[in-house]
Amino acid sequence: MKTTESSETCDAILGGKIRVIQPREGYRFSVDSILLVRFVSARRNERVLELGAGSGVISLAIAALHQPREIVAIEIQPELIAMIDRGAQLNGFHSIDAIEADLRKIKHAKVPPNGFDLVVANPPYRKHNSGRQSPNEKRRVARSETASTLEDFVAAAARHARGGGRAAFVFVADRFAELISIARQHRLEPKRIRFVHPYTNAPATTVLLETRKGGGVEVCVEPPLILFDAPGTYSKEARELLEEVASPTTAK
Repeated sequence: MKTTESSETCDAILGGKIRVIQPREGYRFSVDSILLVRFVSARRNERVLELGAGSGVISLAIAALHQPREIVAIEIQPELIAMIDRGAQLNGFHSIDAIEADLRKIKHAKVPPNGFDLVVANPPYRKHNSGRQSPNEKRRVARSETASTLEDFVAAAARHARGGGRAAFVFVADRFAELISIARQHRLEPKRIRFVHPYTNAPATTVLLETRKGGGVEVCVEPPLILFDAPGTYSKEARELLEEVASPTTAK
């Protein structure tokens, strides 16, 4: 691990392919972000939008693995926007534009309605004022619906995906029914679903969902992803997907 400033870390992910600048305290990326990147596919001629980008790990990893034509990362916290910009420069990615905006009302020439082939998001998992709240304000904004709700994220994805475009989410499994219901209300039809389980005999904790704007009703439920063979030991598939991700948090 390489540090940039005392308040930051610079972490290698995807087997050292890229480095992510992120706060030492506050929002830090999780394994879930990498799983979403591995779940989606973005073609070279496509435009990709990330909502609530945080430190930009999803945008950076998509740039490295899929090399789309353009990636726009939306984030409301200006200090994180600066980290995305520096992270893109550090990795030599010229296709990433980081834009400071509230995803509920984006007004920017580079973020038109119906303008993206793929929209990706890792929405806050917890409802506002539910469960234990982090004393760190930035972490609280990232983890709970303090600034934007699940419906805000889904509505923004539907608004900015083109007709026939995709929107993909990683979300907590116990709110999956809510995610599906809201997505369909916004004409985002589920196309692919994959549940993530910590162990083979444990309930799913996370779900990966890909939707299509205005799509049909057919859906593929993919085989489950098992993260661990034993405590602290990733399964073979998880290791291949994560490529020894360096020291992320294990939950958002």
